[in-house]
Amino acid sequence: MSRLLLIVAIAVIGAGAYYFATKPDPTPAEQLQSAAEDASDAVGEAASAVQEAATEAVDAATEQASEAASSVADQASEAASSVTEQASDAAAALTDQANDAATAAGDQVASLTAQGQELFNSWVQDGTLTAQNFDYDAIVTSVQESTLSQDIKTQALKILDDIKASPELIVEKIQDLRNLLTQS
Repeated sequence: MSRLLLIVAIAVIGAGAYYFATKPDPTPAEQLQSAAEDASDAVGEAASAVQEAATEAVDAATEQASEAASSVADQASEAASSVTEQASDAAAALTDQANDAATAAGDQVASLTAQGQELFNSWVQDGTLTAQNFDYDAIVTSVQESTLSQDIKTQALKILDDIKASPELIVEKIQDLRNLLTQS
């Protein structure tokens, strides 16, 4: 199941990379607007893909457990009755556990990406990050006060320091920052 999630994540990242590689160079204002829109779309697609993969994994586990229980029931009548009941209970328990784990994993991924996305979107909506304005101090403060993991905060602050040190790289660094916050 983790391989499936990894493949889905790589496919989403690859599709995003292809999209950005083939797109003509827009103006800085268009790049910022497009980056915000793309981030929102990518988060939605990633969350949908994770939930879909989790649902498929749960369905496969349920089907396999049902087939195993049915096979045992056909082999012996009295013994099968007892084994079927135990297998059914085990299958239900496994299904519940798989469902809970898949839901928790999907919720956790969605929560992490949603936090970063909401933070990035708040900068755009508040006017802290626009084509004409980059309020370094306000953005740094919001990153420090956010509920993001310490690792993500450290990486985000490094990118913001790079922007302050080299303003000519703002478009690239804003893209790096968006990627960091929406793929965390």
